[in-house]
Amino acid sequence: MSQGKETTVLFLSLLITAGLAGGGYLFFTQQGKSSLSNISSNSSSSSSSSPNGNAANPPSSPSTDLKIDTSLPNPNVLEMDGSTTMVAMIKELRNAFSQVNPNIPTTFGLPDGKPTGSSQGLKNLMEGTVTIAASSRPLKPEEAKSEIQLVPIAKDAITIVVGINNPFKGNLTKEQLRDIYQGKISNWSQVGGSNQPIKVINRALSSGTRGTFQDIVLLGQDFVPDSPNFITWKQDETTAILRELGDTGISYATVSQVEKQEIVRIIAIDGVNPTDIVAVKEGKYPLSRSLFLAIKKKTSPIAKQFIEFAISPQGQQIVQRLGFIPIQLEVTH
Repeated sequence: MSQGKETTVLFLSLLITAGLAGGGYLFFTQQGKSSLSNISSNSSSSSSSSPNGNAANPPSSPSTDLKIDTSLPNPNVLEMDGSTTMVAMIKELRNAFSQVNPNIPTTFGLPDGKPTGSSQGLKNLMEGTVTIAASSRPLKPEEAKSEIQLVPIAKDAITIVVGINNPFKGNLTKEQLRDIYQGKISNWSQVGGSNQPIKVINRALSSGTRGTFQDIVLLGQDFVPDSPNFITWKQDETTAILRELGDTGISYATVSQVEKQEIVRIIAIDGVNPTDIVAVKEGKYPLSRSLFLAIKKKTSPIAKQFIEFAISPQGQQIVQRLGFIPIQLEVTH
């Protein structure tokens, strides 16, 4: 090879080497910037919504960019009340939240730490007795006029249960369930069971689960308790209802409250089991709903921080661990 060609080849080789080195530098520089940007973004998100800053983001983790008026001063105690369905969830959220806000204690349930149900909790919020209400149902028209803002923090399913020794082993359609709670079906033999009267147990008037059940199953129509076998529970509670079922009773509760109970059996509705998380999330199970935290449209910074924590990655991990379904952020008025 001539000296001129050797010089040209050497020159081209140097150019190629330099180009690869420069490209590699540019690639890794851009990757480094991207990683730093991601770390910065995650750290910022964690510092505002995750108490210990080390929670991994679950799939489709919701945003925490809430538009909430926080012009009111922080209370000495962040008082909450509301849904009995959400007791375990709120307790766990409170415990984790206190790690980053130890100076403002939180309570749930009035007056003695016992939550009073969705309806009373929302009433307490409207009257200014509490700062946050947990609700297992949407607002009623009269409540919507009271400057209340709802933030969904989870989804769950209402499950139908019978006593573990109930001879009925089948499933029900939503129409059959409606007829049971409206008195049109009063014997288990009418739905393929034994010849025994159905003891129908309804939840208390203050129950948000009752309101959702009435909307979904009864299509907003009234219950028809015209039988001695129709019982309306006085307090919004679940354990006592489950114990009352016996061999002929039927009632309903949220899945997380009953799926590990050994004294009951869950009944599929329209052939779909409420413990099937995918079916509930995709809307295939007919008795599903959203769970909310409610605040007044003008509230305090600590109230916003608690709600932001509930919908943060760590908060949503708590939601999922307790048997509820994490939810994408939506804000309704």
